[in-house]
Amino acid sequence: MQASAPKFNVVVIGQNNRLQYEALLFAASLRHSSPGFSGRLIVAVPQPGPHWRQDPSIHNPDLLKALDHLGAEIIPFDTHVFGDSYPQGNKIEALLALPEGEPFVFFDSDTLITGDLAQVPFDFDRPGASQKVEGTWPKPTLYGPRYEGIWRAMYDRFGLDFESSKDSSQPQDYWRRYLYFNAGYFFYKCPRRFGERFLDYARTIRDENIPELTGQVLDPWLDQAVLPLVIHSFGGGRDVLPDGLLDGSVSCHYRLFPLLYARESDHVIKVLETVAAPNKIKKVLRNYEPVKKLVLQGKGHKIRAMFDQSDLPAREQVIRKAIKSKGLWQR
Repeated sequence: MQASAPKFNVVVIGQNNRLQYEALLFAASLRHSSPGFSGRLIVAVPQPGPHWRQDPSIHNPDLLKALDHLGAEIIPFDTHVFGDSYPQGNKIEALLALPEGEPFVFFDSDTLITGDLAQVPFDFDRPGASQKVEGTWPKPTLYGPRYEGIWRAMYDRFGLDFESSKDSSQPQDYWRRYLYFNAGYFFYKCPRRFGERFLDYARTIRDENIPELTGQVLDPWLDQAVLPLVIHSFGGGRDVLPDGLLDGSVSCHYRLFPLLYARESDHVIKVLETVAAPNKIKKVLRNYEPVKKLVLQGKGHKIRAMFDQSDLPAREQVIRKAIKSKGLWQR
């Protein structure tokens, strides 16, 4: 008899800005596309404190009511290290407030669930993360070191085995040879253990003077620079999930709504417009201009008609420029 899939929690960040609306759409898409998901849906919300110039927590009563209607739990967390200086650090510090010892999948809030998440064969003993990634970091300088030297220095700093992290099928000193992820999703069996190590590594890389990192820009890449080290340290890697599920048939990390309409599949568009339609959701989303104009008023289809989704421009900048030229860009 086949063992049942492990129960796990799903986590996104909610904050008093666009993230609260994205979190609502994420929650609605999860309930729509994965009705059999039986874990906890957690919206982690940063709380006011000295690291924030303004209160980052969610106060919109209609939005909170809509999240509650979708079965989402609000879990507050305190920010001790990052905050305004590096808001991407929310995904690191939030992990420390999550239920200890309960497997989790973290998703960036600008994600839609488009298939049955409960059927993804997670092995929570071996962490993994999104491989929908480009070679954004590091950027070797003219006088070196190259990729090999930069990554080796980071692995050595934390006593990790660098050689076993490399993909020997890739050319020497090509960025794909080295373990690198997009932090749009990641998972493991315990958020506290993962978060403590993620925070330790991130703070160390940010604050210590590691010579090989001289000239490297860590904002906004710090989370993605550190994530491979964390995943490798817990025995995870590139091969922990089958291709084509997350960042494929089961989830879509769209990033911005104009790009979603320009690039994503008809199925993703249908999921987005279906889950935004109920009155309880729609009345909240009207307060968020990109969704109001592109989704609720239908202007996203003007963007969609501008592009052949099977033959998109190679560079995202070209897509952005074309959308802006028509006055349809929303952020």
